[in-house]
This record gives sequence, C-alpha cells and structure tokens, in this order.
Amino acid sequence: MLDKLNQIYPVRYTAFMAAVLLLIFTLLGAGVMGLSGWWPMLFLFLSIVGLYDLQQSHHAILRNYPIIGHLRFMLETIRPEIRQYFLESETEASPFSRAQRTLVYSRAKGASDKRPFGTQLDVRAVGYEWINHSIAPSKLQGHNFRVKVGGKDCTQPYDISLFNVSAMSFGALSANAVLALNQGAKLGGFAHDTGEGSISRHHRVHGGDLIWEIGSGYFGCRDETGHFSPEHFVENVRSPQVKMVEIKLSQGAKPGHGGVLPGPKVTEEIAEARGVMVGQDCVSPASHSSFSTPLELMAFIQQLRTLSEGKPVGIKLCIGHPWEWFAMVKAMLESGIQPDFIVVDGAEGGTGAAPLEFSDHMGMPLQEALRLVHNTLVGAGLRDAIRVGASGKIVSAFDMARTLALGADWCNSARGFMFALGCIQAQTCHTGNCPTGVTTQDPTRQMALVVPSKAERVHNFHSHTLEALQELMEASGLQTPHDFTPRHIMRRVSETQTLHLSELVDTLAPETLLQSDISALPAVFSDWPLTSASSFAMKPA
Repeated sequence: MLDKLNQIYPVRYTAFMAAVLLLIFTLLGAGVMGLSGWWPMLFLFLSIVGLYDLQQSHHAILRNYPIIGHLRFMLETIRPEIRQYFLESETEASPFSRAQRTLVYSRAKGASDKRPFGTQLDVRAVGYEWINHSIAPSKLQGHNFRVKVGGKDCTQPYDISLFNVSAMSFGALSANAVLALNQGAKLGGFAHDTGEGSISRHHRVHGGDLIWEIGSGYFGCRDETGHFSPEHFVENVRSPQVKMVEIKLSQGAKPGHGGVLPGPKVTEEIAEARGVMVGQDCVSPASHSSFSTPLELMAFIQQLRTLSEGKPVGIKLCIGHPWEWFAMVKAMLESGIQPDFIVVDGAEGGTGAAPLEFSDHMGMPLQEALRLVHNTLVGAGLRDAIRVGASGKIVSAFDMARTLALGADWCNSARGFMFALGCIQAQTCHTGNCPTGVTTQDPTRQMALVVPSKAERVHNFHSHTLEALQELMEASGLQTPHDFTPRHIMRRVSETQTLHLSELVDTLAPETLLQSDISALPAVFSDWPLTSASSFAMKPA
C-alpha cells in the first residue's frame, strides 16, 4: 500500500508539505480568526528550511527527506550521550567504563567507593585478571609510597610519588584545570607533568612539583627559529618547582605524529608559555632537531642535565620499532651516558585529538612496551641505574599493581585526574566545547571548574588510590609496592585455563644481552645484533 502511495505522492515529503499547508492555514487563520502571529512565523521558518533542504547539494538525506531529515543529524549528535547514559553496561569500556569513572568520582569526592552484592565482572571471561592473596597478610604504616629518581650523574635526585599527573599541556587543558591539578599536586606531594606546552603562569601559582616535558617544538626553551635554546632552557629549569626534565620522543595516542595549534587558538597566555608569537601557527614537528642518532640523544640528555645543574633528565616514548629502542640502549652503553628515567607511554593513552588510525592502530600497548623496556634494561645491565615510569589507562589501584608487576617503578595518569576534575568523558576535547570546563579556553565555560574544590578532589583521588594500593599489598602479604611481580597477577586465557603473568610475558636474566650468543632469547631480541648506537636504522642482516 505504501509503495503504491509513493508512486503517486512521495511520502518522504510529508513534513515539508505539512509545513507549507499549515503556513497557509495559519496565515488565513491570522487574518480571519485573529490567531497568534507566532504560528505563521513557525511554519514559515519550517517551510524555508524544507525549501533550502530540497535545493542544497551537500546532504542527500536532506534532499530526500526535507525538514524531518534533520532529526537524523540531531540524533547522531547526541548518540554518544544516549549510549553512555542509557545503553552501555557498567563494565563496558569506551574508552573508560562507567564503573571505572564512578570509582574515580567516588574517591575524588571522598565518598565511599565500596560496592555491595559482589563483582559485576564476568570472572569466566577470557582476559579476566586478579591478584592472588596471602594467608598471612602484612601490615603497613602508610601509603606515601615514593621512589628516588636520579642516576650516577644526577646531583639533585627527586623522590617521586608512585602516582602522578601525566603529561597534559596548558592549551589542551584550561587554565582552571591546570590550576586545580597543580594545587592538588601541592596538597598531596606528587608531581604534575606540564605536557609539551611548557610551564605556563598557571603552573606557577600554587607551587606544586613539576616535571617539565620538552617536545620537538622546544616550547619554553626555543629560539626564534624553533630550535633548542640553552639560555631559555636555563631560565625555566632552575626554578625550584621544576623537579625533573622529560624529553618527549613520542606519545601513546599519536606516536610519530606532529601537531599544529592553529594561529587563532594561540592566545597571549599560550604564546607566553610556549615562547611563540600570538596568533601564529604553533608547530610541533614529528621529530627533534637537536639530535638525529642515539648517541646524539644521549649527548642532549647530558647537556640538559648539566644546564639544569644536575636535575634528573629522562625520556618519554611510546615503543615503536624495537630496534630503535635497542639502539638507544646501545648508545647508553657506548657513551656511558644514561637517562635518569624512562617513561613508557602505552598506545592506549589519550590525547585532545588524534587521527583515528593513530589512536587505534599505531604504537605498542603498555603491557608489551613496558615489559620490553624492563627486559632490555635488565639484559643490558642498566635496570638498577634507570627508573621506569608508565602511563596508559591507569586509574585504579589494581591498574597500578599490574603495572608495577610488569616492571614499572611508578605510574602516571592523565584521564584519571581529568575525571577527578569533573570530566564526564563527553569526548569533545578538540572542539573547545567541553561541558565541564576541563579542556576549553572559553572563559565562561572555564568558570564551571571551581579551582579550590577541584584541587581537593585531585588530592583525594591520589590519596585514596594509594590507600587502596596499600590494602592490596597488605592482602598479598607484601612490604613494598615493588614486591609485586608477574607471579602475583593471574589472567584467564580460556574458559578452563588461567596463568600467571610470568607465564605470559618474557623475562630476561641480568646482562644476557651482553653475551655473544643470544639465540636462546625471545624472538623480539633477534634485532639486537642488527642495531648500532650511531643510527636508529637497523643494519642489514
């Protein structure tokens, strides 16, 4: 019946025709019966929209379904919110589940994070993980866990907290978000990574400890041509607030990809922090100009350490080609220069905006990357001299325990602390329309984020997460966080089989990479003999 009707009159035009007929009716009614003039205005507007839809050439749906076709685009716009609030289960992660976010919100607010009636996770599902407990629990005195960062050439080592704010730049974050994060770091005695956008005036207000991240744009330490400037570096690095310097080689969300902050977004505050011109495009190249070989990278590390008067200097990277990482380790051995720390950023890390292919399919996930870095340093005899941090979807004490078991000395979290600030995972970070004022430069939107209140929540989230880690350690019978090993973590690999992580990840004995015969080592290390300290490229086999 509907098909026959469509042959006579296209039913899809009904909304448009109804608007036109109602416009005529209300115009007549206004003249004859004195109807309100608002009705003709409404239907005139709808008729104009329908006429425009029929004439425009950008959207086929609107040409075929004038007026009513807009409903499709409206529903598409709010689809993420509909899915998040009404359709997703508590444990469905995209990228963070409601259960994960609720845990952060509860701890940030100082509310109870307890839950009745048992786990909502499917303990029979492949991938389910747990920690084996002890029949003889330990008793710890507190949860202010720290690790000393600083190698043989470092004269100002830093005792870093086991849980810190990962790299997020001012410009990606709002001024109020930076202020709240740094005040929270000050209250809790943990570190706040600046991100590659450098140290802004907002980072300095509350005096919280800073890790200054230096990317390929050398923001805060660049000359007029965009190259590294020792003079400008010294101006910032010798501030007592700067505790460590982190050279960013790549980040998990978009490794190997540069970036551009368009000129219209380069405000006076951003230009001041980054050392660029107001209103001009702010470019982060894909690679550094200060070094092009592993040995030159080591020399750059030593240069920064000297200029900083002995503060810890390290690198942050998402692991890509294993042989490039091996070349860096060989450069450490050949030059005798070592970074004080290495931060491993997993490919599951987040960012304000990244090409979909990079977020989904570029770079090594944290578990594999962290284990490779840990094993390589052990095999090269360098693990005791270099501290290893890790970041990538770490928001709970269990996330920390698993990461420590895989070889990390401390953990960083970006999105976890964003949730503590009030982020609702609207995923509009790149639009400037953040509904909670966390990732926007709009001054009116930023007003929603009240700094003193959110700073306290940042502090609470940090403290309660470490308190939960203490409880996991006590239940496991451990004395220090670094007593976690892969044998403490279990994972279901099939419906009928579970294994220790130690059975699923590679483990190298100390200095095995320095032996002449490495044929018995895991396959990934077959590239080790083909690498050189003088080049990131692999030698011909």
